[in-house]
Amino acid sequence: MPDFRAYAPDAAADTAEIRLGPDESHHLVVVNRCGRGDPVTAFDGRGREWTAECAEPNRQAAVLRVRSTRQAATRTTAITLAQALPKGAAMDDIVRQATEIGAARIVPLLSERTQVQLDGDRADRKVEKWRTAAIEAAKQCGNPWLPAIDPIRTLASFLPTAADHDLRLVASLHPGATSLKPVLAAFAARHGHPPRRVLWLVGPEGDFSPAEMSQAASAGFAPITLGPLVLRSDTAATYALSILSYELNG
Repeated sequence: MPDFRAYAPDAAADTAEIRLGPDESHHLVVVNRCGRGDPVTAFDGRGREWTAECAEPNRQAAVLRVRSTRQAATRTTAITLAQALPKGAAMDDIVRQATEIGAARIVPLLSERTQVQLDGDRADRKVEKWRTAAIEAAKQCGNPWLPAIDPIRTLASFLPTAADHDLRLVASLHPGATSLKPVLAAFAARHGHPPRRVLWLVGPEGDFSPAEMSQAASAGFAPITLGPLVLRSDTAATYALSILSYELNG
């Protein structure tokens, strides 16, 4: 039996019935071929899931009959990815992979070496596309939590807002970068517990400029090496999130 999942952001916690909107109904019934009586897991992207069955496989307004509900436990550490926009469609893949790994928030950034120029309606459409990609990834991997995806902003405007994170890291190709483990160990020794909110800053093709790295250092970011090889921007983002999530969330 296929594992059907449906996104239901507006469903009440104690609801007995979930009515899906046209887009979600079409995806469930037409694309995934869910039929009457099939089991479906609905989720709201905020950790709540409903075990249900398809009571009405209407392609415009599917109805799910709820059998039980549960609230997923939050992760020990919330990880934010602040990603300088790469070329092409690579950001779509970064969003999907960040959702699968369990990032809590994604901040798309414009930096000095960013080769993508987005503004106005085009930027808004991109952000909505990334939010859709996150929903699709959450369905595929079974993640009940969706990452918040911020509007596109400049690195300069973002750095002053980073202070609300316990630990701030920047992936770096520049001399002086250290490995992740000693930084996490030093934080735990100093505070008596692992960081609760961590921010990973990842650059575009060609990395951040020396001036931007200096600005990040002034904002409290520790430069972290991702190894001896020069990684693609999307590979660096996925790798950075993976090793951090493994070390902190298991």
